[in-house]
Order: sequence, then structure tokens, then C-alpha cells
Amino acid sequence: MTWHTLALVALMCMGATGAGGKGTAKDPEKVTWGGLYPRESASREVKSLDGLWDFRLVPLLDQEKGFREQWYKEPLRKSGPVISMAVPSSYNDITQDKALRDHIGWAWYDRTFYVPSRWEVDQQRVVLRLGSAHYNSIIYVNGIALATHEGGHLPIMVEVTTHLSYSQENLITVAINNTLTSSTIPQGTITNYDDPTRYPPGYFTQSYSFDFFNYAGIHRPVYLYTTPQTYVEDILVDTSINGTDGIIKYTITPATTSMGPHRLGDIGCSLKVLDQNRLYVTSAIGCEGTILLTNASLWWPYLMADNPGYQYTLMVSVADPRGNMDVYPQKVGIRSVGWNSTTLTINGEPMYLRGCGKHEDADIRGKGLDYALVVKDFSLLKWLGANSFRTSHYPYAEEIMDMADQEGIMVIDECPAVGLSGFGDELMDKHIEVMEELVRRDKNRPAVIMWSVGNEPKSNQAAAAGYFSKVVSATHAADLTKRPVTCVLNQRMEIDLAAASLDVILVNRYYSWYGDTGHLEVIKLQTITEFTEWHMLHNRPVMISEYGAGSIAGLHTDPAFTWSEEYQAELMVQNFEAFDVLRDKGYFVGEMIWNFADFATPQETFRPWGCMKGLFTRARQPKMAGHLLRYRYWTLAQHLDNATTPQGDWRTNLPFLH
Repeated sequence: MTWHTLALVALMCMGATGAGGKGTAKDPEKVTWGGLYPRESASREVKSLDGLWDFRLVPLLDQEKGFREQWYKEPLRKSGPVISMAVPSSYNDITQDKALRDHIGWAWYDRTFYVPSRWEVDQQRVVLRLGSAHYNSIIYVNGIALATHEGGHLPIMVEVTTHLSYSQENLITVAINNTLTSSTIPQGTITNYDDPTRYPPGYFTQSYSFDFFNYAGIHRPVYLYTTPQTYVEDILVDTSINGTDGIIKYTITPATTSMGPHRLGDIGCSLKVLDQNRLYVTSAIGCEGTILLTNASLWWPYLMADNPGYQYTLMVSVADPRGNMDVYPQKVGIRSVGWNSTTLTINGEPMYLRGCGKHEDADIRGKGLDYALVVKDFSLLKWLGANSFRTSHYPYAEEIMDMADQEGIMVIDECPAVGLSGFGDELMDKHIEVMEELVRRDKNRPAVIMWSVGNEPKSNQAAAAGYFSKVVSATHAADLTKRPVTCVLNQRMEIDLAAASLDVILVNRYYSWYGDTGHLEVIKLQTITEFTEWHMLHNRPVMISEYGAGSIAGLHTDPAFTWSEEYQAELMVQNFEAFDVLRDKGYFVGEMIWNFADFATPQETFRPWGCMKGLFTRARQPKMAGHLLRYRYWTLAQHLDNATTPQGDWRTNLPFLH
């Protein structure tokens, strides 16, 4: 057995208790619910653990060293040399060490922290929450393994109340393994090379079917937060519209710790509705109910209304007879999403998605959350006149999703199932679990208008039909707000077996890039023909979820040649002509270019450094394609949404537009 297998076995063999079980060194809790996002209120306090942590890798050929020597029992620096590591960030690009950049296997983090003694005096429940750690992780507090989580991109939550010291320093340790296998989501393959005449001892490679770099680390913020002994466990809101009135159906799930009362029936729920200016609107009593808001301010997408992204705040309270009360602020945007065989609607109005695929990716930080970058990216999306994006190819940080809600940018929310094949029961169970986690995390977000169960699966394989039918059905069952479910396809229509299960059909097509390279004249005909056939076969709305070409910023050719900015732009113009024809047919509901910005990929001979299909460079500077798409999207916004166009010369003077 190779060390890669041993490393994963070590994690899996640590076992799990049921939900709410108390973790021990041999029996950590398997986490499948990341909890409500940590937000301060009159009853809750939030403490950040972000900053510089100590960090070290295990030796390449001894992946069990950290477990065998129990690195989690005391600070890492006592077990050997450590370096400082920024949290949140990917660890790969932080240093000049190639071994760190390309590392596959276990990496260890730790830091010490204090908690206020008043938390113990006030009998506060204390929760530890990591926004994301990629891929497999084990969380230790003061030497005890309290939680395990499989999969990156979704939050990890564990109650730590009884495991903390309130009079001295505490130690948190996180072990993370980024190894991908045929049964992980996403999938990967480890190949060992045993020829001693060609490869050094222990030489191996990890390969995967997706084209972005497999960044690893603690990618999102780490928080401690408190609640009273009786607290808000979860909130579900489902909104609809009746004329000018907004309807909010809500369900509050209260919970209590073993220190508090044991009967949930004794817990009362109530809420107050505040408007966007934090002024009181109305209130309600009960753990579930319906609120009617007359002349409600609706949540509209960017450029479809003068005040897009409008949100109310529900101040949700739960209380028990002993005087414990918890308050949680839950934002809610009142809107409705609908679909039929030809159309997507929002608030009863047809919507046409103008957007792009994106990545959480930037210099140095990799996939680590960076608030400045979040603000910059949304500024650029609005500069483009885009109204949407897809979280290709994994769930994005909750802080990014908050911004989408706030700015009125619609989101196709995608899970990490990229390039799947095999479609066995073990993979399906994990896939469904990921979708359930994603839906539970993002269910209340007005920006989320569609769930995507994956990207570019090998949907021509025989098992794909039953597999995707079950995954889509499970996603619908998890989402009580009833959004449409899709999967981004790339197989030929005549051999695809997944589309029949989908509500909306999204297809990636790169005419004149991966096929008929250089022949821009085929794009319009091939695009119109194929997307018409997809609709006719399945009687569903269709849209293009990826198209485009690579360009090296600053490379110019006349006439246009592949990899030049001119070729990328002229390819886009040919696609635009096809999209306009399809939109007029009444069943083509959107266009998303690939990609928002250049991003890092594995080392490959057919790419000059990374994926260069961006409208913007990795440093977020526009290429010719960015200016061109801005012209396209603002023209569409003016035509379809009666939007007021920007001041100044937004009609970029590109010669091939005339």
C-alpha cells in the first residue's frame, strides 16, 4: 500500500459519531453541516482566528509521521521546523519552495489562542468554524480530534465548549490532505513510478481531469463564536410575490445544549422584520409562519431595477423558560424564480443571463479569501454590465455570496463535481452529501437562482443516466425553495445521458478553438444548429455556459491569429451573432463566457503559464475581450432591461464591430 492510500485510510479509520456526538482522539465527529454563518448580535460574539499560523509539511515518504508522533498534542514548533503561514490562503504560492507549491499529502497548521473567561462564567456555548479546508481535514483542539470533514469549499463546524481552557492558552491544530482519488469529489489519480533507472524512490504524480490548479490549505476565515445554551440552529426562508406584496414563509429551527432545558417544545420563536435602513417593518411569533409585506421592495438583479439587491433583515429570536435567548440576523431578498420549457423568470419577468465563469484565484493567495479582491471582482462584473456568474467549479466563499446578494448579481451555484466519471454508488452518495451541504448553506440566498450538480461529466457513460437522475432528485428534495437544477454538459447531444434529468440545459462549446481551430466562419452555423437541437430534443431552456479562446495580453496580430487578443475578440463577435439568433427563437436564456480572469493551472505544454481565456489578466486588467464584452453586455442591458448605459465612451471603438 502506498503512502497516499495510507494517508487517506488514516483519516477514514478515525471513525465518526452521529451528529452532535462528542469527539475524542479516536472518535471525532464527521461534519456534514457547517452551521449558520458567524454573525454578531446582542447574544452572539465572534472571535477571528485568522492571521499567521505555524505550518509544516510531513516528509514526502513518511506521511504518517505527524500522526505517529502526535503532532497535535503540543505546538508544531516542538516537533520540528515550522514556517509562518497566512490564514486564509492557499499554502502553495506563499514561498519560493517548489516542494511546497507542488505538495501532495498531509500538511499541518496550528496556532494558540485565548478565550475570555466570561464565556465560561456566562455558560456560553462555543463553536469553532472553518469556512473551508481543502480537501480532507482533521480538526484538533488541545490535542483532541474533534471533527473530520471530507471535501473542500464548504464550512466545517464543531462545538468546542467543553474542550477549551478558560484560564490559559488553547491550541488548535488542523491536518489537511489534498490527495484526490477516484472516489473523491473532484476526482484524481495517483500514479506511482517504480522504475529505479528513471525515477527517484517514492516518485509519483497526481493527475486530475479539471484544468485549474489544485490549491490546498485553509482557504477561508476561521472563527470562534458563542451562542446561549438555547440557540438558533437553522433558518429557512422561502419568498414569493402576489402583485405588489411580498410573502416570506419562514421556519426557525431551535436547539439546546445538554446544559440547558431538554424539551424543544418549551422554546419560543419570534422575529422582527427590518428594512434596508434597519427600520422596523413588522414582526411575527412562532417557529414557523408566513409574513405578508404590502408594497414590498423586491430583490431584483443588477440593471433590472433602480435599487438592485434589496434585502430585508429578519431579527430571529429563540428563548426558553430559563431566560436563555439567542438572536440571529438573517437577511432575505424577496423574489421568485420560475421556469418552463423555454424561459427563466425572476419576479415573473423573463431573465437573460449575461455573465461568465469565474475562479477563486489570484496571485500569492491562490484560492484564499481576500476581501479587496472580492470588491474588485464585483466592481469589474458591474463594469462589464454582467448580471450573473457561475461558481465554476465549486462553491465559492460565503463572503463572495454575500456580495452577490447585496449587489444583485445572480449566481448559478455549482458543486465541486468537475469531470466526473465512473458513477458508482460510493461516488453518488458523496455527491448527494455535497449537494445537501451546499443547499443547506446557500438555501436562503436570493442571488442563487439555480443549482449546478457538476461540470463536464463523462455523461456518455451508461451509468450516468441513473446517477444524475438520483443526484438531481436528491438536490430537489433538499431545496425546499424549489430552484431549478442543472449540470454543465460538454458531451455530444446524441450520446449524453444526463440532460434528460435537468430543468435547464447548460452546454460548454468552444467552436473554432478546440475544433476547427482558426476557422471563425463556422461558429455561427454550428452554435445555432447545436443549441436548437438540444432544445428540440429535451424541450428545456438552453444556454451556453462556456465559450471563448485564449489570448496572451499584449499579443496582437492582423489578420487575427490564435492566442492573439484579436482572435479572442473576433471569436466572441461570431458567437454574439449566433446568440442573438437563438435568443430570438425564445428558448435561449443566457450566455456565459469562459473566463472572467486568467487563472493558474497545472504545468502543461499546451498553455504558456495558466489558462489565458480571461477577459482580464490575473491582475484584473482588461484585455481587448473585456472591453468588447462590456460593449455587448451594456447593449443587451439597454435593449432587454431598459437600463441606463454608463457615462462616457463605453462603446469601445473596435474595427471588427463595423
